[in-house]
Amino acid sequence: MVEGLSPPEVFVGRHGYPMVCAGPVVPLMPAAEEPQQLSLSMDLGEIISLRASSIRSEARVGVMEAKSPGKLLRSFQEIAMSSTPVGTEVSFLKPPKPNLSFDSVAAPLGPSGEIKSLGITTNPSVPKKVDEAVEEGAGASVAIGELYSAGVGVAHISRLLSLGLLGKERKIVPTRWSITASDDILGKAMAISLADAPLIGDYLLYSGEGLGNRFKILLTPRPYSFELVEIWMPGSAWAPEGWIGYDGEDLKGKKGYSPLAGGYYASRLAVLEYLAREWRQAGILAIREISRSYWAPLGVWVVREAARQAMANRPCKFDSLQVALAEMEKGILTPSNEWLPKASLMTQPVQKSLSEFF
Repeated sequence: MVEGLSPPEVFVGRHGYPMVCAGPVVPLMPAAEEPQQLSLSMDLGEIISLRASSIRSEARVGVMEAKSPGKLLRSFQEIAMSSTPVGTEVSFLKPPKPNLSFDSVAAPLGPSGEIKSLGITTNPSVPKKVDEAVEEGAGASVAIGELYSAGVGVAHISRLLSLGLLGKERKIVPTRWSITASDDILGKAMAISLADAPLIGDYLLYSGEGLGNRFKILLTPRPYSFELVEIWMPGSAWAPEGWIGYDGEDLKGKKGYSPLAGGYYASRLAVLEYLAREWRQAGILAIREISRSYWAPLGVWVVREAARQAMANRPCKFDSLQVALAEMEKGILTPSNEWLPKASLMTQPVQKSLSEFF
């Protein structure tokens, strides 16, 4: 038996869909201690050690059970709704398997075990807006937008979506899908809302780095577009030989599945959050360069937070795209002739506005 405070976190797997494994993650620590939250200030090894010391409990559930959950699934949902750690007591059918798994979207997962019984030992703290969203049953996109506007974090929103608590046709959603969907839904809504916002006045270059993820984000006085060039340097996670990928969109939206997976939507959200606060629109070129110090993937929360950190820093201002790109190139270790030609939207001509003639 394991007793501890779930961060709160409930993981839903995707293997075997529509029958999936789901259950809360419970750290192996005294119940009186607060679970440590993941952050860019932590060392990569420290994060992996922390995740390895947390047990993922599992029970098989059908994705459509969200419509009429049994006692066990209702407990999972109560934990997912909470904004603060939830005391959780879990008994396992067998000793948990001592494994550690990594994913490009979700955070690393430690030992796992099949649930025999589960009990909640503290009262979940459910924000009023979360309770209302769950009870009202509005469409998922509407509910996600309202929750975000009310200050509910992206991680909390993705938990609610994953446990089948949002939308009209409710079902359990694997965690990695719900993370990407939450970032995507919020980003699309922000981009549309900024369509009538004025353009930024300068070429602004933002820089930031966290856990071996280096960001250079250039905002230009152009109608909205977003491009991400992702550079995996030799020796980094997933790409021992190195790899460069690209994806982009304008206000018409993006076509098809992003080859950059959840990192595309996470970084796009971080930049659009900034533009929404400033009520400005811009053409955006984001470069994410991943060094060999990022030797194990930790999930797209790293991408989102590193991009947010970059946008929180003071930018460098330039009068022209050429000068801004020249400065941008200096901060990227990979030669520009390997990645700059991929930025197709940034090099397209833009119709001049009347204000530019005066």
